[in-house]
Amino acid sequence: MLKYAMQSFPEFIPVTIDKSHIITIGERLYAESIEFVRELVNNAYDADATLVEIVASEDTIEIRDNGSGMDMEGLGQYFNIGSQQKLCSPKSSIYNRDRIGQFGIGKFASLSACKRFEVITKRDDFVARVIFDKEQWEKAGDVWQLPLELLSADFRKQNGTTVILIGLDRKFKPEDIEAKIIEGTPIKAPHFRVRINNHTVTPRSLSGHKIPFLEGTSFGPVSGEIIILSETASTTEDLGVEIKVKQVTVRRELFGMETWGKTMARVRGEVNADFLPITSDRTGFIKDSNEYQEFLKIMEKVMENVKTSLQRLTLKKEGKKVSRALKEALQRIYKALAVNPDLSPFGALPIGDEIKGMGSAADIAKEKEGTQAEEIKMAEKPKAEKKRKKKPKVKRLTPNAIIKRIKFGETGVSCVVDSFGEDGPEVFSEETTIYLNRDHPLYKRESAKVDTHTLNLARLITQEIALMKDPRNPRQAFERQSKLLKDAFIERA
Repeated sequence: MLKYAMQSFPEFIPVTIDKSHIITIGERLYAESIEFVRELVNNAYDADATLVEIVASEDTIEIRDNGSGMDMEGLGQYFNIGSQQKLCSPKSSIYNRDRIGQFGIGKFASLSACKRFEVITKRDDFVARVIFDKEQWEKAGDVWQLPLELLSADFRKQNGTTVILIGLDRKFKPEDIEAKIIEGTPIKAPHFRVRINNHTVTPRSLSGHKIPFLEGTSFGPVSGEIIILSETASTTEDLGVEIKVKQVTVRRELFGMETWGKTMARVRGEVNADFLPITSDRTGFIKDSNEYQEFLKIMEKVMENVKTSLQRLTLKKEGKKVSRALKEALQRIYKALAVNPDLSPFGALPIGDEIKGMGSAADIAKEKEGTQAEEIKMAEKPKAEKKRKKKPKVKRLTPNAIIKRIKFGETGVSCVVDSFGEDGPEVFSEETTIYLNRDHPLYKRESAKVDTHTLNLARLITQEIALMKDPRNPRQAFERQSKLLKDAFIERA
Protein backbone atom coordinates (compact mmCIF):
# COMPACT_ATOMS: atom_id res chain seq x y z
CA MET A 1 0.00 0.00 0.00
CA LEU A 2 2.92 2.38 0.77
CA LYS A 3 4.33 1.70 -2.67
CA TYR A 4 1.28 3.29 -4.36
CA ALA A 5 1.09 6.16 -1.89
CA MET A 6 4.72 7.23 -2.53
CA GLN A 7 4.33 7.65 -6.35
CA SER A 8 5.09 11.20 -7.43
CA PHE A 9 2.82 11.28 -10.46
CA PRO A 10 -0.73 9.87 -10.68
CA GLU A 11 -1.56 7.23 -13.25
CA PHE A 12 -4.69 7.33 -15.45
CA ILE A 13 -7.34 4.83 -16.50
CA PRO A 14 -8.88 5.54 -19.93
CA VAL A 15 -12.67 5.59 -20.28
CA THR A 16 -13.71 3.41 -23.22
CA ILE A 17 -16.86 2.06 -24.77
CA ASP A 18 -17.22 -1.21 -26.55
CA LYS A 19 -18.08 -0.73 -30.21
CA SER A 20 -20.80 -3.36 -30.10
CA HIS A 21 -22.62 -1.19 -27.57
CA ILE A 22 -23.89 0.98 -30.45
CA ILE A 23 -25.90 -1.97 -31.73
CA THR A 24 -27.00 -2.84 -28.19
CA ILE A 25 -28.36 0.68 -27.75
CA GLY A 26 -30.36 0.37 -30.93
CA GLU A 27 -31.74 -3.07 -30.17
CA ARG A 28 -32.59 -2.46 -26.51
CA LEU A 29 -33.33 1.23 -26.32
CA TYR A 30 -37.08 0.77 -26.64
CA ALA A 31 -39.55 -1.83 -25.49
CA GLU A 32 -41.05 -2.10 -28.99
CA SER A 33 -39.09 -2.16 -32.25
CA ILE A 34 -41.80 -0.10 -33.95
CA GLU A 35 -40.64 2.89 -31.89
CA PHE A 36 -38.11 3.64 -34.64
CA VAL A 37 -40.96 5.12 -36.73
CA ARG A 38 -41.78 7.67 -34.07
CA GLU A 39 -38.14 8.70 -33.74
CA LEU A 40 -37.55 9.15 -37.47
CA VAL A 41 -40.77 11.12 -37.97
CA ASN A 42 -39.92 13.36 -35.04
CA ASN A 43 -36.45 13.95 -36.49
CA ALA A 44 -38.19 15.17 -39.65
CA TYR A 45 -40.42 17.47 -37.58
CA ASP A 46 -37.35 18.92 -35.85
CA ALA A 47 -35.86 19.60 -39.31
CA ASP A 48 -38.90 21.74 -40.30
CA ALA A 49 -40.41 19.15 -42.65
CA THR A 50 -43.96 19.83 -43.77
CA LEU A 51 -44.49 16.36 -45.21
CA VAL A 52 -43.23 12.92 -44.21
CA GLU A 53 -43.89 10.06 -46.62
CA ILE A 54 -43.69 6.49 -45.29
CA VAL A 55 -43.64 3.56 -47.69
CA ALA A 56 -43.92 0.18 -45.98
CA SER A 57 -43.43 -3.10 -47.85
CA GLU A 58 -42.62 -6.70 -46.95
CA ASP A 59 -38.90 -6.25 -46.19
CA THR A 60 -38.23 -2.49 -46.37
CA ILE A 61 -39.57 0.73 -44.90
CA GLU A 62 -38.70 4.09 -46.41
CA ILE A 63 -39.25 7.34 -44.48
CA ARG A 64 -38.79 10.41 -46.65
CA ASP A 65 -39.18 14.04 -45.56
CA ASN A 66 -38.90 17.49 -47.16
CA GLY A 67 -37.12 19.12 -44.23
CA SER A 68 -33.93 21.18 -44.25
CA GLY A 69 -31.69 18.16 -44.87
CA MET A 70 -28.07 17.89 -43.71
CA ASP A 71 -24.67 18.99 -44.97
CA MET A 72 -21.41 17.32 -43.99
CA GLU A 73 -21.40 18.96 -40.57
CA GLY A 74 -25.04 18.01 -40.04
CA LEU A 75 -24.30 14.38 -40.88
CA GLY A 76 -21.51 14.42 -38.34
CA GLN A 77 -23.95 15.66 -35.69
CA TYR A 78 -26.54 13.07 -36.79
CA PHE A 79 -24.17 10.19 -36.02
CA ASN A 80 -22.81 11.83 -32.87
CA ILE A 81 -24.29 9.71 -30.07
CA GLY A 82 -25.52 11.92 -27.25
CA SER A 83 -25.13 15.12 -29.29
CA GLN A 84 -26.21 18.24 -27.43
CA GLN A 85 -27.07 20.15 -30.62
CA LYS A 86 -30.84 20.12 -30.13
CA LEU A 87 -30.48 21.17 -26.52
CA CYS A 88 -28.30 24.10 -27.60
CA SER A 89 -30.75 24.99 -30.41
CA PRO A 90 -34.16 24.08 -28.95
CA LYS A 91 -36.13 25.89 -31.70
CA SER A 92 -36.20 25.01 -35.40
CA SER A 93 -35.03 27.70 -37.81
CA ILE A 94 -38.06 28.00 -40.15
CA TYR A 95 -41.24 27.26 -38.15
CA ASN A 96 -39.76 27.93 -34.70
CA ARG A 97 -40.85 24.48 -33.52
CA ASP A 98 -39.93 23.13 -30.11
CA ARG A 99 -37.50 20.41 -31.04
CA ILE A 100 -38.44 17.00 -29.69
CA GLY A 101 -35.10 15.18 -29.80
CA GLN A 102 -32.70 15.51 -26.88
CA PHE A 103 -30.21 12.69 -26.68
CA GLY A 104 -29.13 12.02 -30.28
CA ILE A 105 -29.62 8.26 -30.03
CA GLY A 106 -33.15 7.80 -31.35
CA LYS A 107 -32.14 6.95 -34.91
CA PHE A 108 -30.39 3.82 -33.65
CA ALA A 109 -33.79 2.48 -32.63
CA SER A 110 -34.12 1.31 -36.23
CA LEU A 111 -31.42 -1.29 -35.49
CA SER A 112 -34.02 -3.14 -33.43
CA ALA A 113 -36.04 -3.70 -36.60
CA CYS A 114 -33.58 -4.24 -39.46
CA LYS A 115 -30.12 -5.43 -40.43
CA ARG A 116 -29.09 -2.16 -42.04
CA PHE A 117 -30.28 1.36 -42.67
CA GLU A 118 -29.32 3.99 -45.22
CA VAL A 119 -29.49 7.75 -44.79
CA ILE A 120 -29.75 9.86 -47.96
CA THR A 121 -29.79 13.61 -47.37
CA LYS A 122 -29.71 16.81 -49.42
CA ARG A 123 -29.07 20.37 -48.39
CA ASP A 124 -28.75 22.67 -51.36
CA ASP A 125 -25.87 21.33 -53.48
CA PHE A 126 -24.72 18.79 -50.91
CA VAL A 127 -26.16 15.27 -51.42
CA ALA A 128 -24.79 12.20 -49.68
CA ARG A 129 -25.61 8.65 -48.62
CA VAL A 130 -24.42 6.94 -45.40
CA ILE A 131 -24.91 3.22 -44.75
CA PHE A 132 -25.00 1.54 -41.35
CA ASP A 133 -24.77 -2.24 -41.72
CA LYS A 134 -24.84 -4.19 -38.44
CA GLU A 135 -22.81 -7.10 -39.80
CA GLN A 136 -20.15 -4.91 -41.41
CA TRP A 137 -19.95 -2.73 -38.30
CA GLU A 138 -19.17 -5.73 -36.10
CA LYS A 139 -16.59 -7.10 -38.56
CA ALA A 140 -14.69 -3.80 -38.86
CA GLY A 141 -12.95 -4.20 -35.50
CA ASP A 142 -11.79 -0.88 -34.06
CA VAL A 143 -12.82 1.12 -37.12
CA TRP A 144 -15.53 3.57 -36.06
CA GLN A 145 -16.24 5.06 -39.46
CA LEU A 146 -19.22 4.57 -41.76
CA PRO A 147 -19.05 4.55 -45.56
CA LEU A 148 -20.10 7.92 -47.02
CA GLU A 149 -21.00 8.32 -50.69
CA LEU A 150 -21.25 11.79 -52.21
CA LEU A 151 -23.98 11.98 -54.85
CA SER A 152 -24.67 14.40 -57.66
CA ALA A 153 -26.70 17.51 -56.82
CA ASP A 154 -29.59 16.37 -59.03
CA PHE A 155 -29.83 12.95 -57.34
CA ARG A 156 -32.60 14.40 -55.22
CA LYS A 157 -34.75 17.31 -56.35
CA GLN A 158 -35.50 19.02 -53.02
CA ASN A 159 -33.89 19.35 -49.61
CA GLY A 160 -34.69 16.72 -47.06
CA THR A 161 -33.69 13.33 -45.69
CA THR A 162 -34.65 9.76 -46.54
CA VAL A 163 -34.03 6.82 -44.22
CA ILE A 164 -34.41 3.35 -45.70
CA LEU A 165 -34.58 0.27 -43.46
CA ILE A 166 -33.49 -2.87 -45.28
CA GLY A 167 -33.78 -6.49 -44.15
CA LEU A 168 -36.62 -6.11 -41.67
CA ASP A 169 -36.75 -8.70 -38.90
CA ARG A 170 -40.54 -8.75 -39.09
CA LYS A 171 -43.37 -7.23 -41.07
CA PHE A 172 -44.81 -3.97 -39.79
CA LYS A 173 -48.49 -3.45 -40.57
CA PRO A 174 -49.41 0.04 -41.83
CA GLU A 175 -52.19 0.29 -39.22
CA ASP A 176 -49.69 -0.38 -36.41
CA ILE A 177 -47.35 2.26 -37.81
CA GLU A 178 -50.25 4.70 -38.02
CA ALA A 179 -51.23 4.08 -34.39
CA LYS A 180 -47.66 4.80 -33.27
CA ILE A 181 -47.55 8.02 -35.29
CA ILE A 182 -50.89 9.24 -33.95
CA GLU A 183 -49.72 8.70 -30.38
CA GLY A 184 -46.06 9.65 -30.62
CA THR A 185 -45.67 12.46 -33.14
CA PRO A 186 -47.02 16.04 -33.33
CA ILE A 187 -49.44 15.48 -36.23
CA LYS A 188 -51.73 18.21 -34.85
CA ALA A 189 -49.00 20.80 -35.41
CA PRO A 190 -49.52 23.35 -38.22
CA HIS A 191 -47.60 22.86 -41.47
CA PHE A 192 -46.93 19.19 -40.72
CA ARG A 193 -48.40 16.10 -42.34
CA VAL A 194 -47.57 12.38 -42.37
CA ARG A 195 -48.62 9.88 -45.03
CA ILE A 196 -48.35 6.08 -44.99
CA ASN A 197 -48.62 4.30 -48.32
CA ASN A 198 -50.43 7.36 -49.76
CA HIS A 199 -52.82 7.55 -46.79
CA THR A 200 -52.79 10.72 -44.68
CA VAL A 201 -52.61 10.12 -40.93
CA THR A 202 -55.16 12.13 -38.95
CA PRO A 203 -55.50 12.57 -35.18
CA ARG A 204 -58.04 10.53 -33.24
CA SER A 205 -61.34 12.26 -32.69
CA LEU A 206 -63.35 11.52 -29.56
CA SER A 207 -66.80 12.86 -28.77
CA GLY A 208 -68.27 13.29 -25.34
CA HIS A 209 -68.40 15.70 -22.43
CA LYS A 210 -65.22 17.79 -22.65
CA ILE A 211 -63.41 19.26 -19.65
CA PRO A 212 -60.59 21.63 -20.71
CA PHE A 213 -58.09 22.83 -18.12
CA LEU A 214 -55.10 25.14 -17.80
CA GLU A 215 -53.06 25.26 -14.59
CA GLY A 216 -49.84 27.08 -13.79
CA THR A 217 -46.77 25.72 -11.99
CA SER A 218 -43.38 27.20 -11.12
CA PHE A 219 -41.94 25.19 -14.04
CA GLY A 220 -44.52 26.00 -16.69
CA PRO A 221 -48.17 25.48 -17.65
CA VAL A 222 -50.12 22.23 -17.50
CA SER A 223 -52.91 22.19 -20.06
CA GLY A 224 -55.16 19.68 -21.72
CA GLU A 225 -58.62 18.28 -22.13
CA ILE A 226 -60.40 15.34 -20.53
CA ILE A 227 -63.28 13.71 -22.40
CA ILE A 228 -66.00 11.69 -20.69
CA LEU A 229 -67.28 9.25 -23.30
CA SER A 230 -70.84 8.03 -23.50
CA GLU A 231 -71.48 4.63 -21.94
CA THR A 232 -71.91 3.05 -25.38
CA ALA A 233 -68.54 4.44 -26.55
CA SER A 234 -66.59 3.36 -23.46
CA THR A 235 -63.89 0.74 -23.96
CA THR A 236 -61.11 -0.90 -22.01
CA GLU A 237 -58.59 -0.27 -24.81
CA ASP A 238 -56.03 2.51 -24.34
CA LEU A 239 -57.19 3.33 -20.83
CA GLY A 240 -55.96 6.49 -19.17
CA VAL A 241 -54.87 10.02 -19.99
CA GLU A 242 -52.04 10.66 -22.44
CA ILE A 243 -49.19 12.71 -20.99
CA LYS A 244 -47.57 14.73 -23.77
CA VAL A 245 -44.25 16.56 -23.84
CA LYS A 246 -43.81 18.83 -26.87
CA GLN A 247 -46.97 17.36 -28.43
CA VAL A 248 -45.66 13.80 -28.19
CA THR A 249 -47.26 11.18 -25.95
CA VAL A 250 -44.74 9.76 -23.50
CA ARG A 251 -47.11 7.45 -21.62
CA ARG A 252 -50.63 6.99 -20.35
CA GLU A 253 -51.54 7.31 -16.70
CA LEU A 254 -54.71 6.51 -14.76
CA PHE A 255 -54.11 9.15 -12.05
CA GLY A 256 -56.07 7.16 -9.46
CA MET A 257 -58.90 6.09 -11.79
CA GLU A 258 -58.10 2.44 -11.08
CA THR A 259 -60.27 2.85 -7.95
CA TRP A 260 -63.27 4.20 -9.88
CA GLY A 261 -64.50 0.83 -11.12
CA LYS A 262 -66.05 0.40 -14.58
CA THR A 263 -66.61 4.13 -15.02
CA MET A 264 -62.91 4.73 -15.69
CA ALA A 265 -63.47 3.16 -19.14
CA ARG A 266 -65.39 6.33 -20.05
CA VAL A 267 -62.47 8.70 -19.42
CA ARG A 268 -59.91 9.67 -22.06
CA GLY A 269 -57.92 12.79 -22.80
CA GLU A 270 -54.51 14.34 -22.89
CA VAL A 271 -52.38 16.62 -20.76
CA ASN A 272 -49.47 18.73 -22.01
CA ALA A 273 -46.54 19.53 -19.73
CA ASP A 274 -43.41 20.39 -21.74
CA PHE A 275 -41.29 20.90 -18.63
CA LEU A 276 -41.43 17.26 -17.52
CA PRO A 277 -38.03 15.49 -17.58
CA ILE A 278 -38.28 12.28 -19.60
CA THR A 279 -36.15 9.14 -19.60
CA SER A 280 -33.75 8.49 -22.48
CA ASP A 281 -36.05 5.88 -24.05
CA ARG A 282 -38.97 8.35 -23.95
CA THR A 283 -41.24 5.87 -22.21
CA GLY A 284 -41.40 7.50 -18.80
CA PHE A 285 -40.48 10.39 -16.54
CA ILE A 286 -37.94 11.14 -13.84
CA LYS A 287 -40.51 10.56 -11.11
CA ASP A 288 -38.50 11.82 -8.15
CA SER A 289 -37.92 15.20 -9.84
CA ASN A 290 -39.56 18.33 -8.45
CA GLU A 291 -41.19 18.94 -11.82
CA TYR A 292 -42.98 15.61 -11.84
CA GLN A 293 -44.11 15.91 -8.22
CA GLU A 294 -45.66 19.33 -8.87
CA PHE A 295 -47.29 17.95 -12.01
CA LEU A 296 -48.90 15.15 -9.97
CA LYS A 297 -50.42 17.68 -7.55
CA ILE A 298 -52.02 19.55 -10.45
CA MET A 299 -53.39 16.35 -11.97
CA GLU A 300 -54.82 15.24 -8.63
CA LYS A 301 -56.94 18.38 -8.59
CA VAL A 302 -57.92 17.99 -12.25
CA MET A 303 -59.01 14.38 -11.81
CA GLU A 304 -61.08 15.25 -8.75
CA ASN A 305 -63.06 17.65 -10.95
CA VAL A 306 -63.37 14.94 -13.60
CA LYS A 307 -64.71 12.48 -11.04
CA THR A 308 -67.32 14.98 -9.88
CA SER A 309 -68.41 15.67 -13.47
CA LEU A 310 -68.60 11.94 -14.21
CA GLN A 311 -70.78 11.33 -11.16
CA ARG A 312 -73.06 14.22 -12.13
CA LEU A 313 -73.44 12.95 -15.71
CA THR A 314 -74.11 9.42 -14.49
CA LEU A 315 -76.77 10.61 -12.06
CA LYS A 316 -78.35 12.81 -14.71
CA LYS A 317 -78.74 9.90 -17.11
CA GLU A 318 -79.93 7.62 -14.36
CA GLY A 319 -82.40 10.30 -13.29
CA LYS A 320 -84.00 10.32 -16.74
CA LYS A 321 -84.34 6.55 -16.64
CA VAL A 322 -85.87 6.62 -13.16
CA SER A 323 -88.25 9.42 -14.15
CA ARG A 324 -89.59 7.43 -17.10
CA ALA A 325 -90.02 4.26 -15.05
CA LEU A 326 -91.72 6.10 -12.17
CA LYS A 327 -94.08 7.87 -14.55
CA GLU A 328 -95.13 4.58 -16.16
CA ALA A 329 -95.56 2.92 -12.76
CA LEU A 330 -97.84 5.73 -11.56
CA GLN A 331 -99.87 5.64 -14.78
CA ARG A 332 -100.46 1.93 -14.27
CA ILE A 333 -101.39 2.45 -10.61
CA TYR A 334 -103.79 5.20 -11.68
CA LYS A 335 -105.49 2.74 -14.04
CA ALA A 336 -105.75 0.11 -11.28
CA LEU A 337 -107.21 2.60 -8.77
CA ALA A 338 -109.75 3.79 -11.32
CA VAL A 339 -110.92 0.20 -11.83
CA ASN A 340 -110.89 -0.51 -8.08
CA PRO A 341 -112.00 2.71 -6.34
CA ASP A 342 -112.84 0.73 -3.18
CA LEU A 343 -109.12 -0.02 -2.77
CA SER A 344 -108.16 3.64 -2.87
CA PRO A 345 -107.29 5.42 0.38
CA PHE A 346 -108.23 8.67 -1.39
CA GLY A 347 -111.91 7.90 -1.86
CA ALA A 348 -113.91 7.16 -5.02
CA LEU A 349 -113.96 9.20 -8.19
CA PRO A 350 -116.76 11.82 -8.23
CA ILE A 351 -119.88 10.56 -10.09
CA GLY A 352 -120.09 11.77 -13.66
CA ASP A 353 -116.38 12.55 -13.99
CA GLU A 354 -114.45 11.07 -16.88
CA ILE A 355 -111.18 9.28 -16.50
CA LYS A 356 -108.55 10.93 -18.66
CA GLY A 357 -106.58 8.64 -20.93
CA MET A 358 -103.26 7.79 -19.36
CA GLY A 359 -101.46 8.24 -22.67
CA SER A 360 -102.21 11.94 -22.41
CA ALA A 361 -102.31 12.42 -18.68
CA ALA A 362 -101.68 16.00 -17.62
CA ASP A 363 -98.03 16.03 -16.66
CA ILE A 364 -96.58 19.13 -15.04
CA ALA A 365 -92.76 19.02 -14.95
CA LYS A 366 -91.12 21.28 -12.43
CA GLU A 367 -87.39 21.91 -12.10
CA LYS A 368 -86.15 23.46 -8.90
CA GLU A 369 -82.55 23.38 -7.69
CA GLY A 370 -81.79 20.27 -9.70
CA THR A 371 -84.79 18.32 -8.27
CA GLN A 372 -87.06 16.80 -10.91
CA ALA A 373 -90.75 17.02 -10.04
CA GLU A 374 -93.79 15.93 -12.02
CA GLU A 375 -97.49 15.60 -11.19
CA ILE A 376 -99.78 13.02 -12.72
CA LYS A 377 -103.35 14.30 -12.30
CA MET A 378 -106.40 12.14 -11.92
CA ALA A 379 -109.89 13.36 -12.87
CA GLU A 380 -110.95 16.27 -10.68
CA LYS A 381 -114.36 17.58 -9.54
CA PRO A 382 -115.98 20.29 -11.64
CA LYS A 383 -114.42 23.60 -10.81
CA ALA A 384 -115.79 24.95 -7.59
CA GLU A 385 -114.38 26.76 -4.66
CA LYS A 386 -110.70 25.83 -4.45
CA LYS A 387 -109.46 24.75 -1.09
CA ARG A 388 -105.91 25.39 -0.03
CA LYS A 389 -104.02 22.18 -0.69
CA LYS A 390 -101.88 20.75 2.02
CA LYS A 391 -98.39 20.17 0.67
CA PRO A 392 -96.81 16.84 1.54
CA LYS A 393 -93.78 16.77 3.74
CA VAL A 394 -90.57 16.55 1.73
CA LYS A 395 -87.29 16.33 3.56
CA ARG A 396 -83.80 14.91 3.45
CA LEU A 397 -83.73 15.13 -0.33
CA THR A 398 -80.63 15.37 -2.51
CA PRO A 399 -80.47 17.55 -5.66
CA ASN A 400 -80.86 14.33 -7.68
CA ALA A 401 -84.22 13.34 -6.18
CA ILE A 402 -87.00 12.37 -8.61
CA ILE A 403 -90.45 13.54 -7.47
CA LYS A 404 -93.80 12.74 -9.06
CA ARG A 405 -97.33 13.09 -7.67
CA ILE A 406 -100.34 10.85 -8.24
CA LYS A 407 -103.59 12.70 -7.70
CA PHE A 408 -107.01 11.14 -7.18
CA GLY A 409 -109.78 13.74 -7.03
CA GLU A 410 -108.65 16.36 -4.54
CA THR A 411 -106.10 14.16 -2.78
CA GLY A 412 -103.15 11.92 -3.64
CA VAL A 413 -99.56 11.11 -2.74
CA SER A 414 -96.11 12.33 -3.73
CA CYS A 415 -93.59 9.67 -4.72
CA VAL A 416 -89.91 10.43 -4.19
CA VAL A 417 -87.01 8.34 -5.50
CA ASP A 418 -83.80 9.39 -3.77
CA SER A 419 -80.67 8.11 -2.05
CA PHE A 420 -81.12 6.94 1.54
CA GLY A 421 -78.12 4.60 1.85
CA GLU A 422 -77.66 0.89 1.23
CA ASP A 423 -78.68 0.12 4.80
CA GLY A 424 -81.75 2.35 4.63
CA PRO A 425 -85.28 0.96 4.18
CA GLU A 426 -86.41 -0.06 0.69
CA VAL A 427 -89.53 2.12 0.96
CA PHE A 428 -91.21 4.18 3.70
CA SER A 429 -93.98 6.79 4.01
CA GLU A 430 -94.42 10.02 5.89
CA GLU A 431 -97.99 11.34 5.77
CA THR A 432 -98.79 11.67 2.04
CA THR A 433 -95.24 11.14 0.76
CA ILE A 434 -93.80 7.78 -0.30
CA TYR A 435 -90.02 7.54 -0.30
CA LEU A 436 -88.23 4.93 -2.46
CA ASN A 437 -84.57 4.21 -1.78
CA ARG A 438 -82.50 4.01 -4.98
CA ASP A 439 -79.45 2.90 -2.93
CA HIS A 440 -81.13 -0.27 -1.68
CA PRO A 441 -79.50 -3.43 -3.15
CA LEU A 442 -82.87 -4.82 -4.31
CA TYR A 443 -83.73 -1.56 -6.04
CA LYS A 444 -80.35 -1.54 -7.81
CA ARG A 445 -80.87 -5.09 -9.02
CA GLU A 446 -84.41 -4.54 -10.30
CA SER A 447 -83.57 -1.21 -11.96
CA ALA A 448 -81.09 -2.86 -14.30
CA LYS A 449 -83.91 -3.65 -16.78
CA VAL A 450 -86.75 -1.38 -17.86
CA ASP A 451 -89.57 -3.87 -17.27
CA THR A 452 -88.47 -5.02 -13.84
CA HIS A 453 -87.67 -1.43 -12.86
CA THR A 454 -91.24 -0.26 -13.54
CA LEU A 455 -92.75 -3.34 -11.88
CA ASN A 456 -90.58 -2.90 -8.77
CA LEU A 457 -91.56 0.76 -8.42
CA ALA A 458 -95.22 -0.17 -8.77
CA ARG A 459 -94.80 -2.93 -6.16
CA LEU A 460 -93.30 -0.56 -3.62
CA ILE A 461 -95.80 2.25 -4.23
CA THR A 462 -98.89 -0.01 -4.13
CA GLN A 463 -97.56 -1.53 -0.91
CA GLU A 464 -97.61 1.87 0.76
CA ILE A 465 -100.94 2.89 -0.80
CA ALA A 466 -102.53 -0.38 0.40
CA LEU A 467 -101.27 0.27 3.94
CA MET A 468 -102.66 3.81 3.84
CA LYS A 469 -106.14 2.31 3.30
CA ASP A 470 -106.00 0.46 6.62
CA PRO A 471 -102.61 0.38 8.36
CA ARG A 472 -103.99 -1.81 11.17
CA ASN A 473 -104.57 -4.84 8.94
CA PRO A 474 -101.40 -5.82 7.04
CA ARG A 475 -103.00 -9.04 5.68
CA GLN A 476 -105.79 -7.15 3.94
CA ALA A 477 -103.24 -4.56 2.78
CA PHE A 478 -101.27 -7.35 1.11
CA GLU A 479 -104.40 -8.58 -0.68
CA ARG A 480 -105.27 -5.05 -1.82
CA GLN A 481 -101.75 -4.59 -3.15
CA SER A 482 -101.94 -7.88 -5.06
CA LYS A 483 -105.21 -6.81 -6.69
CA LEU A 484 -103.86 -3.39 -7.65
CA LEU A 485 -100.69 -4.86 -9.16
CA LYS A 486 -102.67 -7.39 -11.19
CA ASP A 487 -104.95 -4.74 -12.65
CA ALA A 488 -102.01 -2.41 -13.23
CA PHE A 489 -100.05 -4.83 -15.41
CA ILE A 490 -102.67 -7.12 -17.02
CA GLU A 491 -103.85 -5.61 -20.29
CA ARG A 492 -107.61 -5.88 -20.73
CA ALA A 493 -109.29 -6.33 -24.09
